[in-house]
Amino acid sequence: MFDRPDSNAAFDVTQKKEAVVLVHLNFNDSNFDESEQEFIELVNSTGADIASIIHGKRRAPDSKFYAGSGKVEEIREHVVAADAALVIFNHELSPSQERNLEAKLHCRVIARTGLILDIFARRARSHEGKLQVELAQLQHLSTRLVRGWTHLERQKGGIGLRGPGETQLETDRRLLGQRIKTLKKQLTKVRSQREQGRRSRQRADVPVVSLVGYTNMGKSTLFNRMTTSEVYADDRLFATLDPTLRRLKLMETQGLIMADTVGFIRKLPHDLVESFSSTLEETRSAALLLHVVEAGSSEREQLMEHVNEVLHEIDANEVPQVIVCNKIDQTDEHEARIDRDQDGRIWRVWLSAHTGEGIDLLRQVLREYFPEHA
Repeated sequence: MFDRPDSNAAFDVTQKKEAVVLVHLNFNDSNFDESEQEFIELVNSTGADIASIIHGKRRAPDSKFYAGSGKVEEIREHVVAADAALVIFNHELSPSQERNLEAKLHCRVIARTGLILDIFARRARSHEGKLQVELAQLQHLSTRLVRGWTHLERQKGGIGLRGPGETQLETDRRLLGQRIKTLKKQLTKVRSQREQGRRSRQRADVPVVSLVGYTNMGKSTLFNRMTTSEVYADDRLFATLDPTLRRLKLMETQGLIMADTVGFIRKLPHDLVESFSSTLEETRSAALLLHVVEAGSSEREQLMEHVNEVLHEIDANEVPQVIVCNKIDQTDEHEARIDRDQDGRIWRVWLSAHTGEGIDLLRQVLREYFPEHA
């Protein structure tokens, strides 16, 4: 019978602290170093013990192993030396490439999507978030059922489960398909409830201001500071996964609704964007996006581009934006201020969500954008 993946489907290493080997290959990527740093942060957020990072340079992926045979041998040597339980590629692998690598390396192999799915599974707290994570896991697993599942290669008699001549693999695929249909129905119901709430806010003419940005930019800390909430915030990638909405009063009148949403990363897998479409709907239907960036980051412009690419993918690229340069307390050159363009329109605000410096300026920005709600 098909075993549903639990929240630790990709990693058991957090309990045992077993070593993992990372593989990051360069295919003439101009953002190779930045992509590697993000990769390391993603793995660290799982609690895994990184034994080594294998680099290589290729013109194109190898069809059988993704990496070349010589590089695979190098990876195997590191796996043996560290007694590693897992190899993680910072790339997308085909099911056959995963199987070939596992046979060669004699340990589990997962790709970038599998890593992100594991992190999402750990972070989901709401009922909707858990449903979305399980759906994304099962859709990803549906193309990889034969990998490492030795019982799927045998034909066994499953009482009441299997049709005539049906193999265990066929049974698992059928049960997996049924579970995916069930999850989609449940999510449709949850989304309908969320849409009702969204329509109620629209009828009441309550604008939604959505926090967006690259993950780990301090969105949840800013959300807590603005709304006096206690949303979970941590210095880790994807610390916030479930969307949270809170009323924000600018003065003593009706005010606004502020939404805290999941952070984005480079090359966010399209399947995950689809699975979390209801979560991202709060971004698409917002009246204003507060695009949170790290004030002192040398990658600030690049990360903004990555976020805007995802916003375009979810049809939120037309929503007005104000750039929020956060963490000015970690720099020496910036003070809290509001920047305007040549027409006097607000473009950017500098602040520190951690210390509270500049929060009053952000409130001023919102009062200017929504004077009727101030």
